[in-house]
Amino acid sequence: MTGDELHAQVEVIYRRDSRRILATLIRLLGDFDLAEEALHDAFFIAVERWQRDGMPANPRAWLVSAGRFKAIDALRRRARFDRSQAQLIMQLEDPAQDPSEEELLADDRLRLIFTCCHPALSADAQVPLTLREVCDLTTEQIARAFLQSPSTIAQRIVRAKAKIRDARIPYQVPAMGELAERLESVLRVIYLVFNEGYSASAGEDLVQRDLCDEAIRLGRLLAQLLPDPEVFGLLALMLLQASRLRARIDGEGELVLLDQQDRSLWDKAQIEEGCALVRHALGSRDIGPYSVQAAIAAVHAEAASAQETDWAEIVGLYDVLLRHWPSPVIELNRAVALASRDGAATGLAEVEAILGRGELLDYHLAHAAQAQLHGQLGHVQQAREAWVRALALARQEPERRHIERCLRALEPCRR
Repeated sequence: MTGDELHAQVEVIYRRDSRRILATLIRLLGDFDLAEEALHDAFFIAVERWQRDGMPANPRAWLVSAGRFKAIDALRRRARFDRSQAQLIMQLEDPAQDPSEEELLADDRLRLIFTCCHPALSADAQVPLTLREVCDLTTEQIARAFLQSPSTIAQRIVRAKAKIRDARIPYQVPAMGELAERLESVLRVIYLVFNEGYSASAGEDLVQRDLCDEAIRLGRLLAQLLPDPEVFGLLALMLLQASRLRARIDGEGELVLLDQQDRSLWDKAQIEEGCALVRHALGSRDIGPYSVQAAIAAVHAEAASAQETDWAEIVGLYDVLLRHWPSPVIELNRAVALASRDGAATGLAEVEAILGRGELLDYHLAHAAQAQLHGQLGHVQQAREAWVRALALARQEPERRHIERCLRALEPCRR
């Protein structure tokens, strides 16, 4: 194997397995920062050793072991100044700490999610910490998801790590009686991971399929662990949205809006599974926001065409969401649905009421909706101004190109 081929293989393994390896190292070492250092040391060593000795049969197990031994070396250096590290070194040197096949099959990431969502951590730190440590999102990506500055998110993550270390928060899936109090944050984490894959917050690629697949996999694991209706609702929502992934981009990687998508490309198996889960979730007395959003996605999925979509049902479901779980984003989505049901003028009035309250001014999709509805009403200048505002806020290149195309489409109207 040439050096370039090996580097390519190592990059594939890093993308596929680095978060699993990190989660196992955190379990073994009990320290986020030490585990992250050990992870990067292990991959650095792998490039040299595998070039000389060949790739091992089980690269992930090799990397966990290599990371553990590098951590032992680091701890030995620290132990010269801190005798409290001696016991941890002895524990890590125990041959029983070598990762067994059973350990490697166990999902340490699920343990890590629950650790990151421990109630001892502040609510505004739980999700960013999990997205950073479990899914390897950058602080910039997380900051955009939360509409916060990167420095604010970074400070929250640092403080959360320190809290886990100082409070000795256990690295384990909580007992059944404790699961419910952490479920909301865990579901939010998984859905934010999915959203980052379904519509990347920035960059050249609209879709990161591996993140969508990872979120769905974690959703399935959680459904096995905790068969709660809202867990099924979230899993249904992700499956139904993922069913459209192939149709969301054209052959050139450009964005294709929902009403223009080729529905023959939608994944029928995912739609069938998602709709079955929606029916199961809605059969419960305790219906949550993910279940209602999944029901909206099911209405879209079951429509043979955009024209045949039952917009009255969708508006009604958004009414349920707003009544029980109000947010300006849900209100915006309802306004867009209302425009399809009652006309562009009605929807536009709702969108402008949201923006007029000073909400969603930094959210490019709010300005894009405003521009689209102005355009449908023939308000060329207002549409152009709104598209310009949307373009200034958009960070994803396919979305920026879509907005630029919409602006160019207004040019003939100007002359």
